[in-house]
Amino acid sequence: MQGINPLVWMIVAVVVIALLVIWYMMARRRTANLRNRFGDEYDRTVDHVGHTGKAEAALEERERRVAQLDIRPLTAAERDTFSHEWHDIKAVFVESPAEAVLHADRMLPKVMKAKGFPMGDFDRRYEDLTVDHGEVARHYRAGRDLAERQNRGEASTEDLRQAMIHYEALFDELVADVADDRDLDRRDDGPVTSSRPVSSRPVSSRAQPVD
Repeated sequence: MQGINPLVWMIVAVVVIALLVIWYMMARRRTANLRNRFGDEYDRTVDHVGHTGKAEAALEERERRVAQLDIRPLTAAERDTFSHEWHDIKAVFVESPAEAVLHADRMLPKVMKAKGFPMGDFDRRYEDLTVDHGEVARHYRAGRDLAERQNRGEASTEDLRQAMIHYEALFDELVADVADDRDLDRRDDGPVTSSRPVSSRPVSSRAQPVD
């Protein structure tokens, strides 16, 4: 060891430092990309897991999992059916807020299933939503928390109203993209070549707010 040229040690040290700098920059870029995509869910996951590296690995696993799903826009008929059902649920709220929240909580997974999301438990549905719908996923969790308070007999009418508002934010997002006939024809004939389906965005169901 004593016979090694000091220049060699300097070169080794420079290489090690360079590798550490590259690793640090890649780690920062990874964190920035995940924060940008997941928003508040990034911090929530880190707090829940208790370790930044493990939390980021879990978020990347969500991305890979959702990338393999065949998420599709609703057909116009599906959108209309769900919109009518949602209108009826909101009408029920006037007389029975608890019943309306219960129906809304059961309806949202049906809409997600129609779009191609797998029907796991709530946590799985929530995690899948966070990948491409981070903001409305937050509404889904907030609404579900209030619905669970109702199940325990702890929710006020205002809590239930807030739950419906949160659920409606998710519902509006889920029914926003609707395939047209050209998109459906391509799906029938073979794989869709376009990276984005042709879609129309309906008038928000919030035009009739919960009283």
